Amino acid sequence: MSSHHRNRRTSPPRGRFISIIKWFFITIFVCSAAAAGLAGTAFFYFSKDLPSVSALKAYRPPAISTVYAEDGTIVAEFFRERRIVISLSDMPDHLIEAFLAAEDSRFFQHRGIDPQGILRAFIKNIQASNIVQGGSTITQQVAKSFFLTPERSYARKMREAILAYRIERYLEKEEILHLYLNQIFLGHGAYGVEAAAQNYFGVSARDLSLAQAAILAGLPQAPSRYSPFRHPERARERQLYVLSRMVSGGILSQEEAETAREEKLSIYPRQNLYIEMAPYYTEYVRQYVLQRYGEKTLYEEGLQIHTALNLSIQREAEKAILKGLADLDKRQGYRGPLSNVGVAGIEAAVASIGEDSGETPVKTNMITRAIVVHVDNQGQKTRVRFGKHTGEIPLSTMRWARRPNPEVAYYDIRIQRPGDALKVGDEILVRLVEKQENGIWDLRLEQIPKAQAALLCMEVGTGKVRAMMGGRDFRDSQFNRAIQSRRQAGSSFKPFIYAAALDKGYTPASIIVDNAFVFRDETRDFTWKPKNYQDTFYGPTMLREALNKSRNVITIKIMEDIGMDYTLGYVRKLGLTSPINRDLSIALGSSGHSLLELVNAYGVFANQGKLADPVFINRIEDRDGNLLENNRPFHEKVLSEETAFLMTSLLETAVSNGTGWRARTLSRKGWPVAAKTGSTNELQDAWFVGYTPQLITGVWVGFDDEASLGEGETGSRAAAPIWVDFMEAAHENLPPTSFPPAPPGIVTVKIDTETGLLPIAESKSSAFEFFQKGNEPVEFTPRSGQIEDEKDFFKQGL
Repeated sequence: MSSHHRNRRTSPPRGRFISIIKWFFITIFVCSAAAAGLAGTAFFYFSKDLPSVSALKAYRPPAISTVYAEDGTIVAEFFRERRIVISLSDMPDHLIEAFLAAEDSRFFQHRGIDPQGILRAFIKNIQASNIVQGGSTITQQVAKSFFLTPERSYARKMREAILAYRIERYLEKEEILHLYLNQIFLGHGAYGVEAAAQNYFGVSARDLSLAQAAILAGLPQAPSRYSPFRHPERARERQLYVLSRMVSGGILSQEEAETAREEKLSIYPRQNLYIEMAPYYTEYVRQYVLQRYGEKTLYEEGLQIHTALNLSIQREAEKAILKGLADLDKRQGYRGPLSNVGVAGIEAAVASIGEDSGETPVKTNMITRAIVVHVDNQGQKTRVRFGKHTGEIPLSTMRWARRPNPEVAYYDIRIQRPGDALKVGDEILVRLVEKQENGIWDLRLEQIPKAQAALLCMEVGTGKVRAMMGGRDFRDSQFNRAIQSRRQAGSSFKPFIYAAALDKGYTPASIIVDNAFVFRDETRDFTWKPKNYQDTFYGPTMLREALNKSRNVITIKIMEDIGMDYTLGYVRKLGLTSPINRDLSIALGSSGHSLLELVNAYGVFANQGKLADPVFINRIEDRDGNLLENNRPFHEKVLSEETAFLMTSLLETAVSNGTGWRARTLSRKGWPVAAKTGSTNELQDAWFVGYTPQLITGVWVGFDDEASLGEGETGSRAAAPIWVDFMEAAHENLPPTSFPPAPPGIVTVKIDTETGLLPIAESKSSAFEFFQKGNEPVEFTPRSGQIEDEKDFFKQGL
């Protein structure tokens, strides 16, 4: 066969090969075109509704609204996301490098998506049989945080990748880092590195050490799983991982990493300012701002709320309340142990108490649970254990722990030995006094008081509320008894009746007969026989004496004389806005009022007749420093200076020679005091309201269920000690001063103290008294035998 024919037979295979090659490339082209078309379609589909990344240039995340005391101390924060934005330049380099090493080591090389990083993370996770690395870049995390939901789906990942690419084209790398480090959630309510640094270490991000920075950088993957609070060992593992990544990336030397590994870190939960500082005060502020500016503004717009709170005297208010209620509670006797675990349960119960069980480490003056392990009646002491500690309670400190007996007065019952109150296995409360040299704690038996109390302190002249306690413990009850509660005012209401009488023609020297008095209401077929506190009548009594001794019958007679309508109109002028009954019992404080109302009304006397608006907030600014609200003191003249002066004088006598005698200790230290006690029927409410030239303070004590406070627990006994303790501490740094001098309309006249008239030689006693000009007495006391039978039921001389 010729070569020609051989060549012709071999050409078809070659042609077929070229044809195959041609069709292969055509197929590749078609597939590529199809893939490109599909990719383009997918890109168009997933990107068509994506938001614009231009909003990232004007980064204004939700910001914390901060509440300040008047000295600038932060006392509360309100937020949905606790975030404090700081600039990248304020962050230490090792903090930024730690996050880059842990989350995106090729951040400055890629353009938003890092295939190499995704592959590396995939391999590492396969090797570890667990997810130890994430494939998302920092830019992708920014895209997800700002624009997308946290759902796990391929569609969301596609949208995330597209947004990341756009962000990289729109922002500089440093801008992306700034967004990421301020936006990222790092656990326990902290967003961004500044809030997290404060949360975990109590410092600014500016001051973080390398070891601390590595802890934070380990959190983004799973903040709850690696929480330093809840899972310190896991957090430690992540810290070591971050440090090793920094070494492998050439950021740290082995020696630097080792130093950071060995650093001992103190990690404590961040103090809850809202609860710890002045919770009743700041909760009142929160409710006001919420009502006026709305929820979004309060929790997202970073308001700067500057209050009138004086933090130092707020602390004194809390101390006085706790001490006063503890003293009251102990006067009622011991209610018994929390439980009895039995001898067999002692070890388990002891182990459940203390640091190992998650409770606060022991320290002086704290109250903790303890288990009675031995009652020594001969040695007159009780031994208890709590956690790893042992303590003893001397009998001499627990004499109060009587068993309440309704048939015997509390002062007649005293325990004679520890076993009268305690037995082995009792779970009790103790207060730590001092740790002895032998390691045994000196303890005191305690119990949680059942009664509640409220205190409100306002500055004279400005109306600024300097301190407020709405109850014993905000954790147990958020009900604010200083503002929300309406309790019978009792005798603390009487000064308003006397002020009304002074403006109706009465004087401090007016004589009113204190005798049996029957009031009949024909329309309601009701008969009332009012009586004084000790069921005694005192005959003719001068008005000054009637107020400082808190005479019930005289107060009722005065009010009936001046008239119901006049009285109600008068007390409304003083700022009392709560509903008031239309009967004579209101003279004894039968209507309910808030502590704020009473303090503000007493302030009219202290402010020389001017009613001041209470000021809780000085000013409010937005996050940019624009002033939203500026509350300057506002006063309205509602009484004459003369009447206000006379009332202050009368209330001073109530302290120096009346029911407010416990406040004399303040007077002896140089501060004049004007005050009045208040007690209600069945001793359900105890009040003490009074003022110095600088501060007006009111105290209320009672049970929420309106039970009786107990025998003898009047305003003088239950409320006044709290008032005195607080006011002494509040005035410690205030210079003593005097009440304003008598205004021009006041004259001083010497009178006969039995008749209220001008004295004569035969007068048994005389004293100088204040009068408004024109109301001073002009008649002399009649000589013996000249006094006619009393015709005026209420008073002589008018």
